[in-house]
This record gives sequence, C-alpha cells and structure tokens, in this order.
Amino acid sequence: MNKLLAKFLAALAMGAACISMPAQASGSGIHMDTFPADRLHDEAALQRGAKLFVNYCLNCHSAAYMRFNRLRDIGLTEAQIKENLLFTTEKVGEVMKASIDANQAKAWFGAAPPDLTVIARSRAGAGYSGADYLYTYLRTYYQDDTKATGWNNLAFPSVAMPHVLWELQGVRRAVFEEQQDPHDHAKTAHVFKGFEQVTPGKLSAQEYDSAVADLVAYLQWMGEPAQGLRVRLGVWVLLFLSVFMVIAWRLNASFWKDVK
Repeated sequence: MNKLLAKFLAALAMGAACISMPAQASGSGIHMDTFPADRLHDEAALQRGAKLFVNYCLNCHSAAYMRFNRLRDIGLTEAQIKENLLFTTEKVGEVMKASIDANQAKAWFGAAPPDLTVIARSRAGAGYSGADYLYTYLRTYYQDDTKATGWNNLAFPSVAMPHVLWELQGVRRAVFEEQQDPHDHAKTAHVFKGFEQVTPGKLSAQEYDSAVADLVAYLQWMGEPAQGLRVRLGVWVLLFLSVFMVIAWRLNASFWKDVK
C-alpha cells in the first residue's frame, strides 16, 4: 500500500510539473514567444479579444462551432453582444460565420481561410502551445513587396494571409544579414536581425503586444470554453482522491493489522 501511495503522489507531482511547464523554442525555425497565460483568467481581456476577433478576423474566418450567445460565459450580456458584436448575423444564438464568400476567398488567397474555432489547439507543437504560436505569428508580420499580398511572416514564411492588424501595429520591414555558414564556409545564411518600423500604427509596440495577447486569449478560450471549469473541477477531484487515498490506506492497515 505504501508503494501504491508513493506512485500516486509521484503521478500528481508529474502532472503538476507538466501543467506549469513553460513553452520552449521550437525544434526548428524561430523561437516561439511565451503567451501571457494570465489573460485566460481575465474577463476584460477575453472581452477585448472577442471584439478584436469580430472586427478583424470574422471578415474572412468563421468560427462555425461557436455561438455568439456563448460569450455570456466571459461576462457579456445578450444586449452587449447584439449591440457591439453582431455584424454577420441578426440572432445572438447563431454561430460565428464569416462575411466573405468562400469561393471568392479561395480565388483571392489561393485557399479558403480556415475555421478558427479550435485554431489555438491545432497549432501546438513540440515545446510550445498553440497560443504561443499564434502570439508569435501575429507579432512577426513584415512588409515584403515580393509577395502577392505585400506581407510575409517569420513564423509562417510566404503566408497567404495578409497582415490584417497592420493599422494597429504599423508597417515594419524585416532586416536580414548574410552570415557565413559555420558548417560550410563556402555558403552563407540569411539571418534575421530585427524589425525596422517604416510607419507607426495606432498602437505603440507595447499596446500592440497587449492587444494580440487579448486576441490570442480569446482564441484559446474559444477552442474550449469550459476549460476553466474543467481545470477547477480537476483540482478538487485530485484533492478528494488524495484525501480518500490516505483514508483507504489507514483503513486497510486497520483491517489487516491482526493478520500475520
């Protein structure tokens, strides 16, 4: 029984370590910045993120598995939803559909824009979460006149999606430097050195990062609206099992104390 209790406590410790493990750099490509996960527990941040999503994302991308009235879970009333967020439908109980025609979008961008309901969950990789990826992706756009849209992205090179938040961030260009390949001195590598601001946006760099964090928090929440409740219930379940394990251990010892 002591061994069983030890294994159970070890499993709890490993689970806690996995939950708190920070995102690391991806195995290849650029480093994924860590998304500020505290935004997931901030209703005001989630509401700001929902507003950004409806204004900047819902024009092309649907969230076909999310209904507008589910936004009541982040503190919005039906009146607030109708007044501020209903641009593509008339009923608060309908799903979030894109305003763009799918065939037109495919003709313009080469592919229909993907549904974003579970985009944060689908973009997770080795060592980083989907929220980390989106937080990095939305902050690494830069002007590139060689691309059809006029934009490129460090996290997703040659991306077909234009920089829809450019008015907020402003226009930037990426600065690259040719460096000698340390493994083959006959070759050179195209190394990213930083961004250069061409024209300012409506937001400062810090304000833009904060706005992106709000948007990503909403995308993460939208992928599983019940995850906060699930985590809270999970903590109570683990506490109950821990207490019950101790009771069962002592009860077992009491039953078998006279058996040799």
